[in-house]
Amino acid sequence: MELKEKKILVTGGAGFLGKFVIEKLIGRGVATENIFIPREAEFDLRNREQCLRATEGQDIVIHLAGKAGGIGFNRERPGELFYDNIVMGVELMEAARKAGAGKFVGIASVCSYPKFTPVPFREDDLWSGYPEETNAPYGLAKKMLLVQAQAYRAQYGMNAITLFPVNLYGPGDSFDLSRAHVISSLIKKVADAKKENNGFIEAWGSGKPTREFLYVEDAAEGIALAAEKYDKPEPVNLGSGKEISIKELAETICRLMDFRGELRWDASKPDGQPRRQLDVSRAEKEFGFKAKTDFETGLKKTIEWYMSNN
Repeated sequence: MELKEKKILVTGGAGFLGKFVIEKLIGRGVATENIFIPREAEFDLRNREQCLRATEGQDIVIHLAGKAGGIGFNRERPGELFYDNIVMGVELMEAARKAGAGKFVGIASVCSYPKFTPVPFREDDLWSGYPEETNAPYGLAKKMLLVQAQAYRAQYGMNAITLFPVNLYGPGDSFDLSRAHVISSLIKKVADAKKENNGFIEAWGSGKPTREFLYVEDAAEGIALAAEKYDKPEPVNLGSGKEISIKELAETICRLMDFRGELRWDASKPDGQPRRQLDVSRAEKEFGFKAKTDFETGLKKTIEWYMSNN
């Protein structure tokens, strides 16, 4: 699909990931006046009429908007995370169908995978068990994008695709500890400890779980490529294909920020899913996506952005 002349709705287009997706669309020749970002103050995407208003006249809908956060945020607001995410997805895709949009690009989450999934996670394993409990409501709500997309393709012939990115990081991420993910949370804790001359930082859990991270600009490129080139019902992982323990991650951030204090692990806090690493071969095969940003390079850029903006 040639994007250049299309009218494109990008929900969450002013957010962390959305800003980079907008850059990728403009880089492909999409005129800024053809990109519509529905602002939260004007469009409640849980409301059917407002979704219909947002999708009217749009050729492509890229649905990035969602409510998300780290383990603590998921534990505190499971009902809110389930309701807001599932209703936004359901109403927006139905509105896009009624508006005759030529394509719907849904962004799900690695949290949708079962708690104990063979590593690396293959897309065929999405239904082999229940997600990790602390983020199950969020993960299942996001996974319903896949169910709806496949159902709408089967009944209405709608060109709807679903992508499953891993944990994202990069400049512009949320560093609010009440909802931050692990990388931004650790960067803020180290920066605060240095500023206040504290000799330690405290991290959640044991440090043993592993995670995979994808630099936000790489994720945006993957989404743009899928919008252009992918047109199948099967879900597609977006990731770097590289796994790191939380302990090693914390030590790396301390080293890059020249923090020589103690790392204390609060074992009373949950670890979350034991391991996360995606099989990313389908994305490369289907639309030529492969992450380009070296992990330490991405961390340095994220740290530099935070220190310059805070």
